[in-house]
Amino acid sequence: MRRPALRRTPGARAPLLLTVPALLAVAFLMLPLVGILARTSWGELGDHLTADATTEALRLSLLVSLWALGLSLLLGVPLAWLLARVPFPGKAFVRSLVLLPMVLPPTVGGVALLLAFGRRGLLGPWLEDTFGITLPFHTSGAVVAATFVAMPFLVISLEGALGGLRPRYEETAASLGASPVRVFLTVTLPMVAPGLIAGAALTWARALGEFGATITFAGNLPGTTQTLPLQVYLLLQDSPEAATSVSLLLLAIAMIVLIALRGRWTGTPGDHRDPAHRAAGRPEEPAGTAPDPLLEPSALPPDPRPSEPWPLRADVTGFTRLALDAGPGTTIAVVGPNGAGKTTLLRALLGLTPRAHAVLRLGDRDVTALPPHRRGVAWVPQDGALFPHLSALANTAYGLRAHGVPRAEARREAQDWLDRLGVGHLAHRRPDRLSGGQAQRVALARALAARPRLLLLDEPLAALDQTTRARVRHTLRGHLARFGGVCLIVTHDPVEAVSLADRVLVLEDGRVLQDEPPAEVTRHPRSPWVARMLGRNAWPGTTTADGLAPEGGGRLVAAEPLPAGAPALAVIGPEAVSVHRERPTGSPRNVWPGTVREITAVGSRLRLLITSAEAPDLVAEVTPESAAELGLTDGSAVWTSVKATEATVVPL
Repeated sequence: MRRPALRRTPGARAPLLLTVPALLAVAFLMLPLVGILARTSWGELGDHLTADATTEALRLSLLVSLWALGLSLLLGVPLAWLLARVPFPGKAFVRSLVLLPMVLPPTVGGVALLLAFGRRGLLGPWLEDTFGITLPFHTSGAVVAATFVAMPFLVISLEGALGGLRPRYEETAASLGASPVRVFLTVTLPMVAPGLIAGAALTWARALGEFGATITFAGNLPGTTQTLPLQVYLLLQDSPEAATSVSLLLLAIAMIVLIALRGRWTGTPGDHRDPAHRAAGRPEEPAGTAPDPLLEPSALPPDPRPSEPWPLRADVTGFTRLALDAGPGTTIAVVGPNGAGKTTLLRALLGLTPRAHAVLRLGDRDVTALPPHRRGVAWVPQDGALFPHLSALANTAYGLRAHGVPRAEARREAQDWLDRLGVGHLAHRRPDRLSGGQAQRVALARALAARPRLLLLDEPLAALDQTTRARVRHTLRGHLARFGGVCLIVTHDPVEAVSLADRVLVLEDGRVLQDEPPAEVTRHPRSPWVARMLGRNAWPGTTTADGLAPEGGGRLVAAEPLPAGAPALAVIGPEAVSVHRERPTGSPRNVWPGTVREITAVGSRLRLLITSAEAPDLVAEVTPESAAELGLTDGSAVWTSVKATEATVVPL
């Protein structure tokens, strides 16, 4: 596939004041390299590079650099993870220590190594007396010197890659039962592999070219510590032509490493977007294809391991403050505005946030003190967080494998779950080849397959289109009915809350406003946000003798008023609002003049937003025929009326 040609942005010419110094900088960096190429004796190049002393130095350089790379990986990878993932006192100081060898003069680094590990150094006598190890003037000393100056390249590169990796992948793996070591080996390292490879290549190249610290600490002994850079130093005195040839070899190796990295170290822009973000931009179903088949829970053989009952008891403190009691098989929909504490609640139950703490009991077992991977709490984050390096099948089997299920059995059970959710035919695709909705279903299958005691779903159906959402909702409802634990679903969809949940938990500013069955929340919402989510008009205010005094001004008469002087919420269904072009006469107790500000289509009806100087904004629903008959357009002057029996006042 041909890449599109780059286009110049009109008017994007570089100023001459910047162009000239930039070109001088390029020339300054290029001329020394040109000097090596120009002064190389090309006819004698082969003889110079195959000389015994050169080949011996090359062999030693490769040995030292590879050992230095191994030590850097052994020590530097954990150090990079610690710097990227763990907050601790003195972190800035440790990072400065990592950077120090990069800015320290190499000979000073050699002196420091000599004073630390030399025969009269801090640890040198102890190493020699206890283990018989003498580092100076030995090949091992050259390895230590090369490691000292090269390891920072690995740590910095890998720390940057880890910093760019969103922790939700590791957190999701932990919620599926993977231990920290398993998460690191199976999720973290594979996902930061490009950064690790880049850092390893730079570390090896730097170790191969190390000179100053090596000659100061390990000396320049042929066959023992005389590496290729030291050989160049000696050849400059006796045979400058041979020194130029060997320098050309080192230059070629360095250039090959940098070209192979192709900008990973320098930050060249590329397609580093999250796989979930790439998938989210794809349509759920390509045009002209049949929808994915979803299997009913009864369509597959029942699980031979019946689900144990796992009631929930949780006391959450911190930003989110509540107590939860739920019996086995209960599904709770958690709703509320952004910032209400919904996700904080889920993360507190997982043990993943300092903002809130949950004293959590599942069944008769207190899991409060257990780490996330041992709690039996599975989590599906908003974007699914599928591991991009694993197929859909391997993703789904991940939790089973983390719990010690044999590979064949885990893959068989994972395939069953994918079939149930209608994505079984995509089992061998990677997440970046799935649409957003398909990826979300795989994430759901992965959580259900992990056999959790508590299931946490953060907007699990948000990425699905309406048709697929309805079908997956129906299938999910069947699976939740057979689930022996408790399920919490964060949602902004009233249909999900009503159709999937046994209870609706309404949060605002971290506290519970309502915890009741869906039917009761639908009839008497106690939060303006929930009322609007359900498509109702919600007017907060203060109760009066005959109804409510809204906060925005005006007066509402209700058929069943509450005691006066208390905060309350008036709820009015859009279908209960009548719209007129003339002031209505007859029985309505609530009549206000207004202006139509917006008309939108909702299914087979039109929804009108009407503003008024005498009442808060009001939403009304009318049929298209009624709107045409009344001649309604944006800006039309209208009258609205609501019967007292259609206005419900709920205490707050």
